[in-house]
Amino acid sequence: MEITQDVEPDYTFHKEGCTANHLTPFDKPDGFYKQGKTLNNSQRWQCKVCKKKTSILPNKRQSTTYRQKRNDILPMFAKLLLNKMPISRTCDILEIGVGTYYQKLEWLYRCCLEFLEKYETTPLDNMSFKEMWLNTDKMHYNLNNVRKKGQGGQKYFGLEDSQVQTYVVVSADALSRYVFRSDVAYDWEMTVEDLKYDTVIYKEDHLNDFSKKNNRLDFSYYPQEPSPKDTQQPHEYRAELNNFNKRMQYVDGLHVNPTYTTIAHYWLIKQLVKASEWRMISDNDSSIITAFFRVFSKEVRTYDAHHFLCSIDKNKSRKQCLEEFDDAKSDLLDWGFHRGYETKNLRKLAYLSLKELFETHQFHSEIKTPKQSYNVWAKNPITHPLALRDKGFHRVDCTTDLSSLEPKDIAKIVINVNDNATNSFIQQIRRRLSILERPLMTARGDGKSYIYANFNPKYAQYALTILRTFYNFCETYKSADGKELTPAQRLGVTNKVFDLKDIIYLR
Repeated sequence: MEITQDVEPDYTFHKEGCTANHLTPFDKPDGFYKQGKTLNNSQRWQCKVCKKKTSILPNKRQSTTYRQKRNDILPMFAKLLLNKMPISRTCDILEIGVGTYYQKLEWLYRCCLEFLEKYETTPLDNMSFKEMWLNTDKMHYNLNNVRKKGQGGQKYFGLEDSQVQTYVVVSADALSRYVFRSDVAYDWEMTVEDLKYDTVIYKEDHLNDFSKKNNRLDFSYYPQEPSPKDTQQPHEYRAELNNFNKRMQYVDGLHVNPTYTTIAHYWLIKQLVKASEWRMISDNDSSIITAFFRVFSKEVRTYDAHHFLCSIDKNKSRKQCLEEFDDAKSDLLDWGFHRGYETKNLRKLAYLSLKELFETHQFHSEIKTPKQSYNVWAKNPITHPLALRDKGFHRVDCTTDLSSLEPKDIAKIVINVNDNATNSFIQQIRRRLSILERPLMTARGDGKSYIYANFNPKYAQYALTILRTFYNFCETYKSADGKELTPAQRLGVTNKVFDLKDIIYLR
């Protein structure tokens, strides 16, 4: 988990031979005089014995401009970043270079980490939830396929044909839409030299996958020339080495297995959020399901965690979705009228419909043996009675055992199963971040162009964290109750709407 800390240089507060050289103003301020502040608003201290004066570095609250040139452009930089402005256009508007752009991006990212440490980590540490609804989804994008510097010429002809696919894992609270994490499945600190060293030291090319130190990476070892007793043929080794070298022509670092990323993703959320019971919603993605059952294995065994599948037919047209939405509304009202219910509230009618359904329907089946009986997932989904305007009907299934719950309790749970939380944030990613937008059709119409995609996933992670902070604390949305609140307000971690200057200057 990334945290921010103030820089602590090795200060010298005393002259040589000073009898009080063991004292510092941090632990014994009584041994020093305060001698005012510098132009950067940092405190100046003077030893009472040797009279040596020392200035310390200012913290974020004392000076927002320390070691920052053109600090005045940060608010506009943040607005351009969050409004899909390409990098080159941003540089033209702000009159900065590309190097400065990435420096400002990293500075803004660190500002967001500081802000989250104060307004997310600290409040959540003092809160506990009876139920936590997690909605997880995975989006993918292709890195810009431009070769690294020095990899041009006929020697590398045809190299740009391949696309390097990268995954982003997003988890949000299904009820408040608060996004807890958005992580890129990429390790930008791993180098080829580190991989070569680990391969030689640990003999990773001869180990089973579960024993490899770097099995989380798309290339878990550096190809080694086969020894006399190896079963690998020389031509197989050359082909493997050629594939590895081709990958290294594109971008530094290595991709991480999505399952590993999601496991780490869930583990960090579990450390951040205190909840008695967990409810998880996802599509039928094996990497997400595997990660959930590993991280929440104890809670699943004690029936305190349940996993729901939300399946949507993405081949429907917008017209079909709207027709299904209208049909669902009419069907529920007709059903309620014939059952004698006076209410016309669709959510209440959907709950009553589900309650009646679960008197007979089960998501599991019972397996009996001579010694015991146990329940297994029956893969028996239902159609959710509430259709959505943009998606139509969606199907719901449960992979965990709900046999200990009454039909009314199952209905209360299933009524909340939808993927609106992650869909809403992923739409914001596509619409607000230029480097993560959907691919464009080429002018010839013969393929897709990833012209705005970034070269390094590290900067995608920076941009996602900035967007997540803005989305959670600054963007309000109107819900069924008619209130305009941010996701952070709905979750209860804050009671106000922030703006970009609050994040940048940590007001």
